Amino acid sequence: MKITTFAAIYIGSYEVSMKVFEIRPGRKIRQVDYVRSRLELGLDAYSKGVIGYELVEDLCQVLKEFRSIMDGYKVDTYKAYAGNMLRTVSNGLFILEQIRIRTKLEVTVASNSELRFLSYESMAASPEFEKMIGQGAVVVEVGGGSMQITLFQKGTAVTTQHIELGIMRIWEKLSKIRNMVSHYETQIQELIDKELEIFKRLYLEGRDIKYVILMGDYIGEMVKGFSKKQEDGTIESERFLKLLNKWHKKSPEEIAIELNLVNENDPLILPSVVLYKRLTEEMNADFVWVPGVSIDDGIVCDYAQKNHMIRFLHDFDQDILAASRNLAERYQSYSGHTESVLSTSTAIFDAMKKVHGMDKRERLLLQVAAILHDCGRYVSLTNQFVCSYQIIMASEIIGMTDLEREIVASTVKYNSLPRPPYESLRDKMDKDSYVIVSKLTAILKIANAMDRSHKQKFENIKAALRGKELIITIETKENTVLEKGLFSAYVEAFEEVFSIMPKIKEKRVF
Repeated sequence: MKITTFAAIYIGSYEVSMKVFEIRPGRKIRQVDYVRSRLELGLDAYSKGVIGYELVEDLCQVLKEFRSIMDGYKVDTYKAYAGNMLRTVSNGLFILEQIRIRTKLEVTVASNSELRFLSYESMAASPEFEKMIGQGAVVVEVGGGSMQITLFQKGTAVTTQHIELGIMRIWEKLSKIRNMVSHYETQIQELIDKELEIFKRLYLEGRDIKYVILMGDYIGEMVKGFSKKQEDGTIESERFLKLLNKWHKKSPEEIAIELNLVNENDPLILPSVVLYKRLTEEMNADFVWVPGVSIDDGIVCDYAQKNHMIRFLHDFDQDILAASRNLAERYQSYSGHTESVLSTSTAIFDAMKKVHGMDKRERLLLQVAAILHDCGRYVSLTNQFVCSYQIIMASEIIGMTDLEREIVASTVKYNSLPRPPYESLRDKMDKDSYVIVSKLTAILKIANAMDRSHKQKFENIKAALRGKELIITIETKENTVLEKGLFSAYVEAFEEVFSIMPKIKEKRVF
């Protein structure tokens, strides 16, 4: 059985890390090395909007050392990611070019949603995770510049929210006043509470949360001292808060000594303690779980899953659909019409497999578009499709990339508006994505037209491809003049994309 040696590299706000793994198909992934280097790139990024040349020099040197370690292990392949920080600084492209030239490493700058999903995958590999999200859990991943909070109920994701408040950003925001106040930790708490209060009011009211799952720097060191844990590795929230409240009153130096940190003058330790304390208090969960995984673990899990070396028990597609339904419900647009468009568009997609050239991922994106196609009505009845586009683009759905969100939002937008030529959208998507949008839009238009009255007049809808025709068989006992009229209006657009003529075959039911 072939063993693949894999390296996962992550360039974060204040640390650059690499883990080396051995992957055997069907076996547990084995970590063989873990190296990390403190490099406060975020300090320049968040305060100046540019990363200075000295830090760039240090970064390239660290990555050169990583490359040497990889060569020593005879690494077969690798994936290197950088946080969104490199996308926001003015010299991000030049830094990536320097890394490529000087270290021969290709680094991908991942979006926030892509990075959070990598962390999510690393957690999902644990059997404890399934049990916890089934009973109600909030997953909080704390980074240098931001944090992500994802709410799970009954085993699926309800919502995921990105908050621009990470450990280093907190430190940077308060850098001008920390020497001017006697209770610096109080100022940190006030800054944190403003953001958490909004999340709690919008998403946690009436929710029963049993577990808060914490991921991020320093949290691993904070829980090492707990010798008595539950069988599943969790800690009672009350015990955890008791320890954090004790640290809350100490100096950063005293906390660093207790945690055995290398840098006893670490300025980020106090913001970390206050942030984890307030998160635990506001989530009001019974237990705290620290899975002890990082983005590096997610990178290897993602690679192994995509190359069919491991299988996840968790169904990530169901998370996407559940989060989409919750989003539609928040904008009061989930209805019988939504279910009708969803089932019809899925039936058409499945019947067209031989000619549309799309796979199960595009099928999922079509389903999300069907669920969310009316969400803009909550904002405007006359401009609903533009509003729907904006809502979808502003909403993170865990498991979907930024490009996939653009595909879904554009499919919804051009469900009614004329689809512009590719040249008008080339700054938002590539040609392949434009073709996918065109195909999904053609299908969604037909499905939407078949329930234009929102009365679900058709039953037992079936679709079958016969030669150059798509026969959609329906049963009805209603007057369907409106639906047939609108259906015929979209036939030409469908035929233009697929070179297939859709036709309705009606069976009257008395």
